[in-house]
Amino acid sequence: MTANFDTRIVESPEATEIYISAVPKGNATPQKQAEEIFAGIRKVLRSKSAYILQERVFAVGSAMETIRSVRSKEYGDIDDGVAPSFLVGKEGSSGPIAGVQVHAVSGSKPEVLRLDKKPCGRIFRAPGRAYLTLSGISAARTAQADKQAQAMLEKAESVLKQSGADFLSVPRTWMWLGDILSWYDDFNQVRNKFFTERGLIGRGSRQSMPASTGIGLGPISGESCTMDLTAVLEPADSIQFLDAVGKQQCAFEYGSAFSRASKAITPAGETVFISGTASIDAAGATTNLGDAKGQIDATIENVRAVLGDMNCADEDVVQVMAYCKTTEVEKIFADAKASLAWPWVTIICDICRADLLFEIEAAAMPRK
Repeated sequence: MTANFDTRIVESPEATEIYISAVPKGNATPQKQAEEIFAGIRKVLRSKSAYILQERVFAVGSAMETIRSVRSKEYGDIDDGVAPSFLVGKEGSSGPIAGVQVHAVSGSKPEVLRLDKKPCGRIFRAPGRAYLTLSGISAARTAQADKQAQAMLEKAESVLKQSGADFLSVPRTWMWLGDILSWYDDFNQVRNKFFTERGLIGRGSRQSMPASTGIGLGPISGESCTMDLTAVLEPADSIQFLDAVGKQQCAFEYGSAFSRASKAITPAGETVFISGTASIDAAGATTNLGDAKGQIDATIENVRAVLGDMNCADEDVVQVMAYCKTTEVEKIFADAKASLAWPWVTIICDICRADLLFEIEAAAMPRK
């Protein structure tokens, strides 16, 4: 075996949701690792009569063309044309490929959404429920980074509008920002202005900021930024936005327009989306400066506090990303990682502040 698979399944009368986390192991070539990963994912999907809702591939840039080719060959007719988000980081303990995450669903086949005639997302429909995902929404490289971010948000909005929705229907975004440390403040200014103009934040708003991750992983195509999101089309106005939860206070107080977590109705139940979380105190200051273990322990404690507030147990966690600034941080993280039976995928990349060494995001589906 050249890969580890962690599959989390939540079933309901309406649908079944399946989360697959696949991580290479051993010293096999990227070709061999990719073959096993995508053949394994295909096997799980076939066994559950399931369809992909959203997918992400984390790897170094030099491995991506091999990954693309292998994925296309192994998936065959289960590929509906919607590309995963191919996200470039640095090499870690698993080698050139850090891992693949898939969120899939069974019950009915999702509709494919298009942007400029190109497949970019999906909608799953069941009685009383409609759930949308977008992947890899980005703008042309010709503009400056902040202009790209504005155009990216506008493109995502245009697809939402095609489906009768807007950003008020979005419980979760992922902002993949290449060279994040050079322009994260600029990105926040663009997002803040966009969300204010759309009525998500500001005077008279409901503070409807999606849970979010903003992290230093760039798209393989070289743009400054790309994004993924999820949206709840039905039931309308059913998202709970938690701007402060667990041990974390409102991020907007220090300039970042995202909720610490959100809770949304998804195809098979309810999902708690925990934003990218780090070693930050109630005032928004970085803690445990220069202490990787201290930051790792504090981050996990912060995430578990959110889970506790949302009545989620460890076994309810269905998807997790761990972001380590360096391979040294990843090595220190190994003990903590082994102590929690979460479906980890770990990648090396910059966090949104130069003094942050570690970050976690998570999703959990509490069983009733």
